Amino acid sequence: MTAEMRRAVEEFRVRAEGYVQSHGASGGLSLSSAQDVLQFVKEHGVKSIRVWFTDLLGFLKSFSITPAELEGAFEEGMGFDGSSIQGYKRINESDMVAFPIPETAQLVPFTIGGSPAIRLFARIANPDGSDYVGDPRNILKNQIERIGGYGFSHMNIGPEAEFFYFGSQNEPLLLDQAGYFDLNPVDAGDDLREATIFCLESMGITVEYSHHEVGPSQHEIDLKYAEAMTMADRLMTYKWLVKEVAQRVGVHATFMPKPLPMENGSGMHTHLSLFKDQSRNAFYAADEPYHLSSDARHFMAGILNHAREICLVTNQWHNSYKRLVPGCEAPVYIAWAERNRSALIRVPLYKPGKEVATRIELRFPDAACNPYIAFACMLSAGLHGLDVKEALPEQMTMDLYKLDDIEREQLDIRALPHDLYEAIQAARQSELLAETLGEDMKAKLIETKLSEYMRYRLAISQMELGDYMLL
Repeated sequence: MTAEMRRAVEEFRVRAEGYVQSHGASGGLSLSSAQDVLQFVKEHGVKSIRVWFTDLLGFLKSFSITPAELEGAFEEGMGFDGSSIQGYKRINESDMVAFPIPETAQLVPFTIGGSPAIRLFARIANPDGSDYVGDPRNILKNQIERIGGYGFSHMNIGPEAEFFYFGSQNEPLLLDQAGYFDLNPVDAGDDLREATIFCLESMGITVEYSHHEVGPSQHEIDLKYAEAMTMADRLMTYKWLVKEVAQRVGVHATFMPKPLPMENGSGMHTHLSLFKDQSRNAFYAADEPYHLSSDARHFMAGILNHAREICLVTNQWHNSYKRLVPGCEAPVYIAWAERNRSALIRVPLYKPGKEVATRIELRFPDAACNPYIAFACMLSAGLHGLDVKEALPEQMTMDLYKLDDIEREQLDIRALPHDLYEAIQAARQSELLAETLGEDMKAKLIETKLSEYMRYRLAISQMELGDYMLL
């Protein structure tokens, strides 16, 4: 990172900190009603209200309304053309309504267009006010509502979303050659991560820690666990802030799973646990193997059993499968273990007195997924394991990358899809995806991904030209 970029980062951090403090929102807002939001907007001179939601693939969508329109938006919603949103309604039934959700209101930690702004996530509805079943947020909501029927109160999720900082949005121009946990001066992104963390915490998003990752110019900021819907909202905000803060100082941030051909890709290791109330972790059992309850073992077995078919959601891009290759710290083989990081699911070691932290870690997703439907599929797969009391196979303690095909077959170790097309075929046959997303959204997802697959299948790379032009 150049000296000019460093000065820009520090100036941005100081300016953002002063802005947040002057508007009284350090640590995030805690508004619970439409009236609370209206009062805050009036008292703090907010001029721009940004309403957010996602399309099927997880791209953030937004429109802005003025304070004068806000009360009406809470009461009647704001209409828009759903046929123009990827995965939403067809042109002949396109009218949709967005209702801002008051408790999601947060002050943006810098001006947008020169004015103070807040953002709110929206519930997407049909014209009659009923939930639109294809809204990714509603898909997750429907799965979360199932939890109570199993005697659970909520699901906690803690993602570790990795990303790269580059000097250009058109090519991967490295900012440093640092490695895992390296410090300044080799870690050129340290100040930029710190500025981003300030912005995250000002919006009520608690950060556990951050560091340089294994690859050059690769970074990670870990969010403290939260209930699934809250975390999905936070993860969308996190991805936006990482990119927005970087862009404001002349850097490009990307969550592309595999931007560098000979380096590790960016994943999103996802820590997950179910609770019976705010303090009783349903995954913990003092006298069971690995301190995992039978519920935890069945839940984990369900995810392992359905991993191939939900891969189209958790790893949805052609580029995702260039990360999922043996030997690059990305899991490929469907197995679990306590310490083995080559396995698809890892169980962090139990620490006495830390029963609340008992959890499983899914190591295959990447942060370029749509977190709403990815979390919904993880939950749905786990609950199916509970429904049928899926038996958990033995843990695999060996380095799975070093086994040959015959050895893996003898151990009955399957692999994730090796490319997007294989993931599409696994998803096409999945009853679980149809139940989780709905038949219509499943069909739209497969149609969209088949189109992507064909685009890349027909593309000719520079490597191919170099290899074959002399034939």
